Amino acid sequence: MNFNIQPTLENEHVILYPLQEKDFDDLYAVAADPKIWEQHPNKDRWKKEVFKIFFDGAIQSKGAFKIVDKSTGAIIGSTRMYDYNEQENSIFIGYTFYAVQYWGTGINHSVKAMMLDYIFQFVSKVYFYIGANNIRSQVAISRIGAEKTGEQEVTYFGEAPQLNFVYEISKENWKAGKQQ
Repeated sequence: MNFNIQPTLENEHVILYPLQEKDFDDLYAVAADPKIWEQHPNKDRWKKEVFKIFFDGAIQSKGAFKIVDKSTGAIIGSTRMYDYNEQENSIFIGYTFYAVQYWGTGINHSVKAMMLDYIFQFVSKVYFYIGANNIRSQVAISRIGAEKTGEQEVTYFGEAPQLNFVYEISKENWKAGKQQ
């Protein structure tokens, strides 16, 4: 892999900065809302000790970001790129969450579009794991053009396996969708 999966990315709404150990308290302040995790496979991630495991996995991935609202400077969530597969020329985007007040505002689409524009310079396919009961995220990922391609048990870092749906978007489909 001769590209960076943790660059600083910026658009008119947000800046994605590489996640650092010092960001724990500020990011946990966002993640401590149980509503964020209602449809997620791990509904207890709002608890500090559970979120700490998630955060440690994010740091170890070396592909995680804190998402900062440009208008306020506040951390509003997190996302990451991970599991680059050289043979398949693919990568995953996921582990994304936002403060509730940013739901339905277009921020998720804006963040995913920026990440896809960046990563499709280097790979031809991006995958997403979405919890089987996470309807909100399934709808959101479909709106950017990703298609469900399968179902798989996924073991998140330090957590029990959970059923996830696998979504995929190719570089060609991403570019074609942007031209419509």
